[in-house]
Amino acid sequence: MKPTEDRNNNKLRREARSNRAESAATCGLLLVLVAMMLPFFGNFIGVPLAWAKWVYAAGALLYTAARAVNSNIEGESLRLRRLRRMEFWAGMCFIVGGAFWFYQEQHFSGIPVGPLAILRQTVAFTMAGAVIQIVASWMISFRQKKEASNN
Repeated sequence: MKPTEDRNNNKLRREARSNRAESAATCGLLLVLVAMMLPFFGNFIGVPLAWAKWVYAAGALLYTAARAVNSNIEGESLRLRRLRRMEFWAGMCFIVGGAFWFYQEQHFSGIPVGPLAILRQTVAFTMAGAVIQIVASWMISFRQKKEASNN
């Protein structure tokens, strides 16, 4: 195999891995969204609060695992790599939010409280992760456009 063919194959594999990671991250974010909505609308559809925390945890882990995959393209700037790493930290915020959900549910077991008392820290960390994700996505998009126009 020629060196150029080998480089092209590596690039195609890396792009395919990047596409799979993006799809997994999107699925993870959707699971986090569904889990955050279930405590408030679960009474209408008959879903208990205990199920929602598992959906949230699965979504947070799926998102973080997808962001941990190294999908950087050769020749990508250091700034873009750092912005992609920032998306990983959004996933860590989701994981901490999920840990608080498990902890608070255990802490309030046997005490009749509403879902907001249990989800207070989870909502805060989910919002922090969402803000980090949004900012990182915008910055990555703008940086890629800028690098494309410079080349």
